Amino acid sequence: MNILPALETLRDAVARLHFGPPITHIYNPLEYAWEAHRLYVSRFAKKGIDALWIGMNPGPFGMAQTGVPFGEINAVRIWMGIEAPIQKPPREHPKRPVQGFACERSEVSGRRLWGWARDYFGKPEAFFQKFFVYNYCPLSFMEESGRNFTPDKLPEHERAPLFSLCDQALRQVVEALRPSLVLGIGTFAEKRAKAALGTKPPIARILHPSPASPAANRGWAEAAEKTLHQLKLLDPGQASSV
Repeated sequence: MNILPALETLRDAVARLHFGPPITHIYNPLEYAWEAHRLYVSRFAKKGIDALWIGMNPGPFGMAQTGVPFGEINAVRIWMGIEAPIQKPPREHPKRPVQGFACERSEVSGRRLWGWARDYFGKPEAFFQKFFVYNYCPLSFMEESGRNFTPDKLPEHERAPLFSLCDQALRQVVEALRPSLVLGIGTFAEKRAKAALGTKPPIARILHPSPASPAANRGWAEAAEKTLHQLKLLDPGQASSV
């Protein structure tokens, strides 16, 4: 069931890719935050889960700091009980320093996702007994201004080799974890899951918790919980947390 070899292969393969303007800096937290990511995977990835949740790529104040997908600092340190030394990327953007668990910024998407998981399930073991959260692309891209550059905006000649490696890793993760369903967190992740996996296992979508989404800002937890109930991924007898 161990997915770490697949992630190590992905980590090293994407590090050999090259990307041009407007991208000036690339962070690969599978390199400099590997120990925290390894702890997350080793502790929580389980075979036979109900759903594999898939995000796009590391956020600047989430996985880029902690090595954990949607890894808002307090959620990772306090709720999951994960903390490890975080190194520095080879080229650090002055406006996006990697401070690891000393980072004082809070990633809204991660706070929403993991905050809901904590409120609904209580202990992380209860959430991860059913689910696992994984990022499709391990790289975080930045422009000279420090602005985040998402991988869907890459030109085709850069996007194709990156997505090919990410697709292969996703197939290996699905083969190892054997989820009953793959759940794209947002439209991009859903599309990439369908491109990589076809129709097996079934693929669905949940609203992305990004603050850039008006729907998420109106109540992400309520919307997400409604979707999960519709997909029969939550116990109908369990009380709602929202």
